[in-house]
Amino acid sequence: MDSSAPQSSTGPSRRPRHRDRHGRGLRGPLAPPQVPISLTRSELFDDYVRESVERLERRWPQLIEVEFAVQEVPLHEPDGAEAEDGVPLGRVSPGGQGRKSQIVVYRRPVEIRAKTREDRAALVHEILIEQVAELLGLSPDAIDPRYDED
Repeated sequence: MDSSAPQSSTGPSRRPRHRDRHGRGLRGPLAPPQVPISLTRSELFDDYVRESVERLERRWPQLIEVEFAVQEVPLHEPDGAEAEDGVPLGRVSPGGQGRKSQIVVYRRPVEIRAKTREDRAALVHEILIEQVAELLGLSPDAIDPRYDED
């Protein structure tokens, strides 16, 4: 049989190739899992917090005793504190009675305020500096001398 001759309709059925006109061409991951593009927004945000905490712990070793966490959004405050101050970006809870001190960063409000990765990482670090300063009773400049640098 001549391979250049078209196949008859009674031969093996073969679907003709069509162009993908609906943007569904690539299915599955675009990059291997170890490449940063494959991280979710939540995982990237966790990395920003982790890197910032590591930087702060090198300067302030007592922060090893503090628990750092990420929450999607702040819980509703029944006393109306949120309405006055706006949506908080972070929260500090001093420890006591067997509990560790805790610092929480709220992911969604930070992502809304900072659009680029660099801006998000910088804002997360700034929030953590402010919360650590509140926890330790120091000024943010004492926690990180580069705090006010733009």
